[in-house]
Amino acid sequence: MSRSLNKVMLIGNLGSDPEVRSTTGGNRVATFSLATTRNWNSPNGEKQEKTEWHRCVVWNAKGTGLADVVEKFCKKGDRLYVEGRIEYRQWQDKENQTRYSTEINVRELVMLGGGRGGSGGGDFDGESAGRSRAPATAGAKSGAAATGGAEFEDFPGALQEADDDLPF
Repeated sequence: MSRSLNKVMLIGNLGSDPEVRSTTGGNRVATFSLATTRNWNSPNGEKQEKTEWHRCVVWNAKGTGLADVVEKFCKKGDRLYVEGRIEYRQWQDKENQTRYSTEINVRELVMLGGGRGGSGGGDFDGESAGRSRAPATAGAKSGAAATGGAEFEDFPGALQEADDDLPF
């Protein structure tokens, strides 16, 4: 059997606040630009830098709410890890010119923090319905509370509960 793989992993900073809209079918989609930068030294020792911009698209696929998470918690300058697949599209514009677009269809998102003073720290993906899989940091709690994410305020108390089934 022949297999193929289309997987993209990026760590970068948001260039602007995400744009969130609803489709005619009622599905929500968030788009944002993610900047990745690489640094190197030229053969004569000069420091070089190049920034690439990636258009990222996040859907609320299968009721995941991932686009809603992006809308609530991601802001310009935030450092993110995104994982997904690369997609190429083409269409005709108003002047009947063929236009091309390269997008990252995001399936997993991790807020790394450090962009706006350490906010972030939650781990969200399309497979876990937008729930946090990693312990929230103090910065994530204050960031969520500041943006109206009161549902995360009780999370640190859940870590205190002694009723767990861990074998260690």
